[in-house]
Amino acid sequence: MAAIHFFLVALSLSALSVSADVSVSIRCGFSGFYIDENSIVWMGDNNLTQNGEARFIQNNSSITHVVMPTLRVFTTRKKNCYSIKVYQAGRVRVRASFNYGNYDGKNSPPTFDLQFDGNYWATVETSPTEIISFEVTYVVKGDVISVCVAQTKPDQFPFMSALEVRSLGSSMYSHVGAEYALYTRNDPNSLDSTYHHLFIFTAEFNRYPDPARNGNGLLNLTTQAPTITVNAEDNPPQSVLENAITTKKTSQYITLTPASAKIPIPIYVTMYFSEVTELVSTQKRSFQVFKNNQSLSEPIVPPFGNVTELYASNITAYPNTSFRLVATPDSTLPPLINAMEVFGIGGPLTNGTDANDVVGLASLQSEFDVLQGWGGDPCLPAPYSWEWINCTSDATPRVTALYLGSYGLSGPLPDFSSMTALEIIDMNNNSISGPIPDFLGTLPNLKELNLADNQLTGYIPTSLSNNNRLKLVVTGNPNLCTSEQCLILPSSGSSKKRNNLPAILGATIPAFIIFWAIVGVLAILHHKRKTAAVAAIDAG
Repeated sequence: MAAIHFFLVALSLSALSVSADVSVSIRCGFSGFYIDENSIVWMGDNNLTQNGEARFIQNNSSITHVVMPTLRVFTTRKKNCYSIKVYQAGRVRVRASFNYGNYDGKNSPPTFDLQFDGNYWATVETSPTEIISFEVTYVVKGDVISVCVAQTKPDQFPFMSALEVRSLGSSMYSHVGAEYALYTRNDPNSLDSTYHHLFIFTAEFNRYPDPARNGNGLLNLTTQAPTITVNAEDNPPQSVLENAITTKKTSQYITLTPASAKIPIPIYVTMYFSEVTELVSTQKRSFQVFKNNQSLSEPIVPPFGNVTELYASNITAYPNTSFRLVATPDSTLPPLINAMEVFGIGGPLTNGTDANDVVGLASLQSEFDVLQGWGGDPCLPAPYSWEWINCTSDATPRVTALYLGSYGLSGPLPDFSSMTALEIIDMNNNSISGPIPDFLGTLPNLKELNLADNQLTGYIPTSLSNNNRLKLVVTGNPNLCTSEQCLILPSSGSSKKRNNLPAILGATIPAFIIFWAIVGVLAILHHKRKTAAVAAIDAG
């Protein structure tokens, strides 16, 4: 069993935390903007994806949030993604929601996979009547957040109803390493889900307590503090500290079950305590926290008008794991708790596809509009790579093949020379124009290059034509010089120079011939004059 770390935190933060500087709320299958009752601005997704179909749900009785009567369903491709720009690295919380609502009239809610930044997130088993939501909290590694849905079963098409992203301070949940993500799930139909917690999204850090988790036999309390100073590291919303739960007697304890896991899972737990009443000298509220029968804390005395945080990392949750808040012998008041968060801790996050390949693929997508519909990590998670590439199985995969035959590509080839692991490039039967770029001959691992049936012009670089290890196919390009009689230029020359050479030769060679013709005529005339003069002298 992993070591347990439980710490009591009641510190003031001396500096502002670095955040990812993003706050986005997306209503899928919707165009325009919408402001909800919490003053959150929701934007439609029409400009965020080039694929999928917008649909309306039919079962309006299931709507618990007005923002989810629409969805976008994806019936093509292995995976479909939303990409959100991040302007500053940092920790974010992402929430994806799914409201089936019998939108297709089949009464058959689908199952599919959810992914983020090339990582597997969860298997989504949608409900016929309820909204299912998944949350992930992690440190963004790049400048784009991608959230994808992937089809895993025939005729079960993935969809999404809403997507939310919020920046978090770097101190929040920093007790878990930046290479790990924190996962939560809100599933009304699955009380035995592998992990759940007391907070779900709202306007302020997207969290609010779920009263249904309070349990039976507990009392609800409301604070009498006019204001509450929030200085806990994980920065709970002030609104969650305004209420608490307690027991009726000091002899009773509060039992919290963070997860009813079917298998052991690592979890991160944080609890928040704020006194609701300004106690007199004869009153005392003091209690300890236990994990099953193991003490995890010194006595806790909640502050009035402030907050104490207790967090635990590296805890493994089992089916029988529970936490108990037990009053100390000298306490005159029973224990209380304002809020609790429980997260499942996933495995190490991927670094994604090799950055050099990502740059090269971005160049192709920038040049050819037809490729811009593919998003998310190009290779990960396997086997959900883009349809027109092949990747290695390395932890940081490389792209080894481009299969873009008959993809409707039109225009010149951009520079994707950074993709040095390429072995196969197939771009036959398109409308690619211009010269064959020299950089293709410098790709060290290239074995097959098929540029047949395009509109290429000019000459074949010698770095390609002289490469005996390369299978080169360039037939079907009527304006491309491919015969042995063609002048094959060194690959180091620029395409502009190659294109100007015929004009230069065409002007230089005729001038050269005319010049020597004139010289010849003048020589003959001079010779005749000289002969005539000699004859005249002889005659005299």
